[in-house]
Amino acid sequence: MPETDNLLGHFLKDRRARLDPIALGFSGRRRTPGLRREEVAQRSNISPTWYTWLEQGRGGAPSADVLNRIAGGLMLTDIEREHLFMLGLGRPPEVRYTPGEGVTPRLQRVIDAFEVSPALIKSATWDVVAWNHAAAVVLTDYGKLPPSERNILRIMFSNSKVRAAQPDWNSMARFVVAAFRADAARAGAVSEVADLVQDLCRLSPEFKVFWQDNEVRSHGDGVKRLQHPTLGAIEMDYSTFAVDARPDLSMIVYNPVSVADGDRIRSLIATHHVSAAAAS
Repeated sequence: MPETDNLLGHFLKDRRARLDPIALGFSGRRRTPGLRREEVAQRSNISPTWYTWLEQGRGGAPSADVLNRIAGGLMLTDIEREHLFMLGLGRPPEVRYTPGEGVTPRLQRVIDAFEVSPALIKSATWDVVAWNHAAAVVLTDYGKLPPSERNILRIMFSNSKVRAAQPDWNSMARFVVAAFRADAARAGAVSEVADLVQDLCRLSPEFKVFWQDNEVRSHGDGVKRLQHPTLGAIEMDYSTFAVDARPDLSMIVYNPVSVADGDRIRSLIATHHVSAAAAS
């Protein structure tokens, strides 16, 4: 059978050939590099016959459980595991939420490059893990908050200044809760946000009502209107972007709708820079 007719088998064979038998506790002389089929089956806790059939393109489609076991046996990365599922079942695996550990300096430089456009990186549980100077000046100075308080939901429902800056806080807060619900479910982080949801239900009757409405929305893109304490009324388009290879993160960029609004933000940022330099 040509390789193009058995992509799953070819992928499995290639990945087992990359593993070091000695490092994994297997011995014996070998004619080819990597693990034998029966060794992969042993590590995956499946039948050697069934694994052989998979490599040979026989026996029908494997179950998700079998593919997960093989992914573990072959020590596949997350992207390799996803590829395995696409080859074996024609769909990605169920989401497994794994919280990240902040952002790379390269990603921070990306959002810093937006001079007058507030930009931030948030986790699937809506914790803000990185932001640029424009975001600190126009939205919230996250650096002045303890890490445990840098959550968009917490800020929305507990920060009076943020609430006052929203011309239609009720509609915006309802939308944020619906988008948060969808994001958490999509990322497989429902159990991870349970404590946050319980805490906000206790602290905010409004959040409790919105949460119990069970609405779901896509954050996607839209328009954000603010009544900024210094800038006054300001309007920004926002877009949300996935961060490749980091399913736990997304980036939001807010662009001033008008040139005038951009100039006002630039002037405010310059004033903050002067104030910071004088204070130091």
